[in-house]
Amino acid sequence: MLLTQPSGNLFGLSQNAGMGWDPARLLGPEVLILSTHGGLRAEDGTPIALGFHTGHWEVGALVAEAARELKTMHAVPFAGACTDPCDGRTQGTAGMLDSLPYRNDAAIVLRRLMRSLPTRVGVLGVATCDKGLPAMMMALASSGPLPSVLIPGGVTLLPEDGEDAGKVQTIGARYAQHQITLEYAAEIGCRACATPGGGCQFLGTAATSQVIAEALGLALPHSALGPSGQPIWLDTARRSARAILRLRQLNLGAQAILTDAAIQNAMVVHAAFGGSTNLLLHVPAIAHAAKLSRPTSADWAHINRQVPRLVDALPNGPGNYATVQVFLAGGAPEVMLHLRRAGLLDTSAKTVTGETLNTTLDWWQDSQRRHTLRKNLLDQDGIDPDNVIMSPDRARARGLTSTICFPVGNLAPEGSVIKSTAIDPILIDANQRYHHLGPAKVFTTETAAIHAIKTGRIVENDVMVLTCCGPLGAGMQEIYQITAALKALPFGKHVAVLTDARFSGVSTGACIGHISPEALAGGAIGKLRDGDQIEILIDRKSLTGTIDLVGTSNGTMSAEIAAEFLAERGPRHDLAPHPELPDDTRLWAALVHASGGIWGGCVYDVDSITSLLNKDREASESTAHSATSTQFRKGLKP
Repeated sequence: MLLTQPSGNLFGLSQNAGMGWDPARLLGPEVLILSTHGGLRAEDGTPIALGFHTGHWEVGALVAEAARELKTMHAVPFAGACTDPCDGRTQGTAGMLDSLPYRNDAAIVLRRLMRSLPTRVGVLGVATCDKGLPAMMMALASSGPLPSVLIPGGVTLLPEDGEDAGKVQTIGARYAQHQITLEYAAEIGCRACATPGGGCQFLGTAATSQVIAEALGLALPHSALGPSGQPIWLDTARRSARAILRLRQLNLGAQAILTDAAIQNAMVVHAAFGGSTNLLLHVPAIAHAAKLSRPTSADWAHINRQVPRLVDALPNGPGNYATVQVFLAGGAPEVMLHLRRAGLLDTSAKTVTGETLNTTLDWWQDSQRRHTLRKNLLDQDGIDPDNVIMSPDRARARGLTSTICFPVGNLAPEGSVIKSTAIDPILIDANQRYHHLGPAKVFTTETAAIHAIKTGRIVENDVMVLTCCGPLGAGMQEIYQITAALKALPFGKHVAVLTDARFSGVSTGACIGHISPEALAGGAIGKLRDGDQIEILIDRKSLTGTIDLVGTSNGTMSAEIAAEFLAERGPRHDLAPHPELPDDTRLWAALVHASGGIWGGCVYDVDSITSLLNKDREASESTAHSATSTQFRKGLKP
C-alpha cells in the first residue's frame, strides 16, 4: 500500500486507528452507512436535543444495529448523516418553500458524502420520511457498480386513545369552527405521535416511498412500514448489513438492481397501494439518477388503468387501516403476490437479496414470518389481513378504484393530477363519475386561503383556486393545511381545490394539483377571477378528466370558446412569488424548469442545463459581435 496507494487512503487508516478501531482489523471492507438521523438522545432515550420530526429521531438505532452486524462480519462501518425537514412541521409556513428543493440538495450532499469515502465497497442508506427517503434513493441510485441497500426507517404506531398524525393536523381549523374545545385540542395534540420514531401512520409520501424502495428491489423484502423501535424493525438493519456484503460477493451493484423493469414494477406497486401523488415527482428523479428513462404522465396513466388498487389504508379507506397494520397484513410483498398472479410484474428483476423478485416472492409466500404476522393482526386487532390487502376480486367488490387521473382542459393544457380515489364516494355517480360546477374563489397565497376557510368565506359548491404556489412561486409547496381543513368541515367534501402546488399523500377530496403551466409561467390558472364558473369532470373508470373555465359573471360559454377567451385575457395583477421565497429555491426552480419541469421529476439535468447556457452564451456573443461591427461601421471605437 505504501508503494501503490494514494496518501489519502493511508492517512485514512491513521485516522481510523485514531478513532479507536483495532489496527489489526483496519483492512476489512469499508461500508458507508448514510442516514437522515436528527436530534440527540441520551442513553435512556430521553431527549437532549429534538429532531425535526419523529421519523428521523430513532434511525440512529438502525445505523448502530447495522454497524454492529458489519463489525461482527469483519467489515469496517462508517456513518454519516444529512438530516431532513418535516413537511408536517412546515405546513402553512415559509419553511415549506424549502421542502421539495431540499430533496435535490440532500441527494447532492449524500452523493458527495459517498464519493468522499473513496475506499467504500458499498453503501447502506437509512431514511424514513417525505424528502429524506426520495433523496436517499436518488443518491443510492447513482452508485453504479457499487452495492447499495436502503433500510426503511419504519412507521410510528397508533395511539391507544387518540387521533392519527393526519387528523391531528386539523385541530386549528376544527377549533376555529367550534368543533372541538381548547382542552380537547391540548390533550389530543400530545397523543397523536404515539411512539417516538417512524413515519406517519397513514399512507402518505413517507410510507409510499418506503413501499416504492421495496418495489424497486432496493430494500429487503418486507422491510417497508416496519414498527419503529420494535425488534423486527432492528432485525431489518442486521439483515441489510449482511445483504450488502453478499451483494459485494456476487458483484451486484445498484445498476444491476435499478433497471427499467424495476421502475416499471415500482409504478405498478404504487398503483396497487393507491400511493401519494408526490411519487410522480420522486420516481422519475430516481430513474434519472440511475441514468434510466424517466416515466411520463402517459406511462403513469397507462399503468393506473391496468392495475387494480388492492390496499385499504389511511387516508383513502374504506376501512382506513394504519400503516403498521398494512405491514402486519404482509406489506409490499403480499401486494406483489397478487400482482404476480395477475401477470403485472416483471419478476425477473433482481433485488438486493441477490435473487430475482420471483425467488423472493416464492420465499415470502411460504415463510413463517408471513403466517405469524398475519395471524398476529387477526389475534391482536381482530382484523382479517385479507381485508387490508385484498385480491383484485375482493377489492373490486369493496369499491376500491384505481388511483391517479391526469385531467386536462383549458385550465390545464399541459396537465394536472388528482388522486381520484380520494374523492368522497357520495359525490360519485353510478357510472363512477364526479362532476362539479361552481364559482371560483381565487387566492394567491396559502395564508389567504386558510384564513378564508377559518373565517367562513368558503361555502359549499365553491372552487378554491390557489395560484402562485408552483416551482416559480413557492417551490411547489405542499398544501395539506388546506385539504385537511376542508376535510374537517361538514361541507368540505362539496368544495373543490385547483392549484399549481402539490398535495400531501394524506390529502383527500376533489383536489387537483400540479396544474401546468403554473400561474407565474403564464398559465391559465393565473388568469382566473372570483366568480368565474369552473367545471370539473373526473371519470374514475376510464381515469380521464377535464378542468375548464365555462363562464364568467357575464354568462356561460363552451370550453372551446373559453380557451380562446383565456388566451386573450391578461393575467391577474396580484400574481407574485411568495414574499419570502429564498434565492436557493429560485435557483432550484430555474434549473428544474430547464430540466423537464414537474413532469420530468424536478431534477437537475446537467446536459439540458448546460446546453441552454451554451445557447444563451452563443446568442450573447453573437449580439455583442453584431454591436461591435455596427460601431466600427459608424467609425466608433468598440
